[in-house]
Amino acid sequence: MAASPAAAAAAATVSSFVSPSSFSSVKASKPDRLRPARRAAAVNVRCVSSPPATETSFKTKVPRNANMAKLQAGYLFPEIARRRAAHLLKFPDAKIISLGIGDTTEPIPDVITNAMAERAHALSTVDGYSGYGAEQGEKKLRAAIAATYYADLGIEETDIFVSDGAKCDISRLQVLFGSNVKIAVQDPSYPAYVDSSVIMGQTGLYQEDVQKYGNIEYMKCSPENGFFPDLSSVPRTDIIFFCSPNNPTGAAASRDQLTKLVKFAKDNGSIIVYDSAYAMYISDDSPKSIFEIPGAKEVAIETASFSKYAGFTGVRLGWTVVPKELLFSDGHPVAKDFNRIVCTCFNGASNISQAGGLGCLSPEGLKAMSDVVGFYKENTKIIVDTFTSLGFNVYGAKNAPYVWVHFPGRNSWDVFAEILEKAHVVTTPGSGFGPGGEGFVRVSAFGHRENIIEAARRLKQLYK
Repeated sequence: MAASPAAAAAAATVSSFVSPSSFSSVKASKPDRLRPARRAAAVNVRCVSSPPATETSFKTKVPRNANMAKLQAGYLFPEIARRRAAHLLKFPDAKIISLGIGDTTEPIPDVITNAMAERAHALSTVDGYSGYGAEQGEKKLRAAIAATYYADLGIEETDIFVSDGAKCDISRLQVLFGSNVKIAVQDPSYPAYVDSSVIMGQTGLYQEDVQKYGNIEYMKCSPENGFFPDLSSVPRTDIIFFCSPNNPTGAAASRDQLTKLVKFAKDNGSIIVYDSAYAMYISDDSPKSIFEIPGAKEVAIETASFSKYAGFTGVRLGWTVVPKELLFSDGHPVAKDFNRIVCTCFNGASNISQAGGLGCLSPEGLKAMSDVVGFYKENTKIIVDTFTSLGFNVYGAKNAPYVWVHFPGRNSWDVFAEILEKAHVVTTPGSGFGPGGEGFVRVSAFGHRENIIEAARRLKQLYK
């Protein structure tokens, strides 16, 4: 019996990788000691666009959320997964290398998984069992986060809300702010900021001619301005989403630039939502937290995550810092309202994940995470060297696991399609991050070393 189209599409998302035998001559790098023996490829299920629902004879009387209708097509990364699956249907024998979505690939270090395993086993004992925990996170983990990342910055454990990841907290913050605010985003930027704003009803309609939503301020970040917006030309908004190191450009804001951003927010009475998900990749003197800047506690919230440090993209664990000094216009503490949101919408991060978080923050765990980050940064160098040798202008990479490659005069989706079609390599089209990303593609350094090397070989062959 022939497989259904849905089944075929699901089968097409089976992860594929380059055979290790193809790289017998490649010398293993130091982080390979962290990697267990290769297992058979696993089915990798991703959220992809569904076919239109078949007509039914019955409809409810519940109107659709009009804000959902404003969203343009599917979310960026499921759309990439859909195109990848379609490519596999066309080329079933292709060995696709995915350098698109920023998903980690290397095993979680033993010191961290051992901590989770110990907690999981304890749950099967009378003394070790625990049910619901504090919605804000376990006291010991909150204290460890404060001591590790915010020592001497005036951030206390009670300012920290442990969560299931920064992306989830972005949406909870949008619920906190409500529909009657105006936001500003870097252009280009992580699409969750804009899409959650649309869903909350903060925006106008999508304007096809400029590829922007009404009532959002897009702060242009380009090579010409060092990927930092000209704040003198940015109108006041209530909320400023700012990511550093930036996804997708990889640019890290300097201390001077962040000082200007904090002053801008103070002058305008705005709140900065500072996404520091890639701070551990910073290798120069760029600030790793917005709270390194004097006065930031009065105007900023910071979100962070273990995803890209410890490989927790599936485990799910992050945190958000809401300083007690941050107040709404009526003087009410922002943290009190966020606590109410968290207690209403969330039952707290998994106790097993939180045990892993404590493992991450042990001396051995911090060293292990540094090794994993170092491995991905080595991958980044291979990608940068590849495109540079081909004559492309390349940005980012130094302080982030992303390489931002310029294809002047080209349509980003066309470049994405060209690389996929001719090299069987998945990247991310820059325009998916906003109109300022047109003409660029983002290449992720998250990948097994042999796949990075093979992707580099294919790209050199394509663009030589």
